[in-house]
Amino acid sequence: MHIPARKHRLTLLALVLSGTVGCDQVTKQLAVSGLRGEPGTSFLGGLFRLDYYENPGAFLSLFGGLSRPAQFWLLTAGVGVFLLGMLVYLVANRRLSLFHSGALALLVGGGLSNWIDRVVNDGRVVDFMILGIGRVRTGVFNVADVAIMLGVGLALLAAHRERTQDDSGGGAQA
Repeated sequence: MHIPARKHRLTLLALVLSGTVGCDQVTKQLAVSGLRGEPGTSFLGGLFRLDYYENPGAFLSLFGGLSRPAQFWLLTAGVGVFLLGMLVYLVANRRLSLFHSGALALLVGGGLSNWIDRVVNDGRVVDFMILGIGRVRTGVFNVADVAIMLGVGLALLAAHRERTQDDSGGGAQA
């Protein structure tokens, strides 16, 4: 396994984190200013829809029915501690490949941006995108959610690649 230089990893982390948080926050501000109070808009024959929502829960409104104090402790305080731990792990773990570091940075960046929403938006996260065909639809999501899901998928792929390379005797890795 190729272990990247610390400065390359930290540069990648800074770029992915700032890019993820920046893109998500900009699109959320556009959603607030252009979609709040307006009827939803469909594109591509209904495949893609923009509609404004504020989600007090997590993924697919999970934990949205909890009391406000429970939501705070779980989704704001708990997630904040988890994200801080992940960030420390990313910065301190010098054995992570660039690919694995980038994947985890996407996850942390998306989580951080949604966490920022919770802190400044009274515990709610702005969601505004929906995908679907006919009656089959996703839940409402945002750019941070896409980054989180992409980060999870890429982290699983990175772990699989690293395990496969370790089993086969090694080799260079991105």
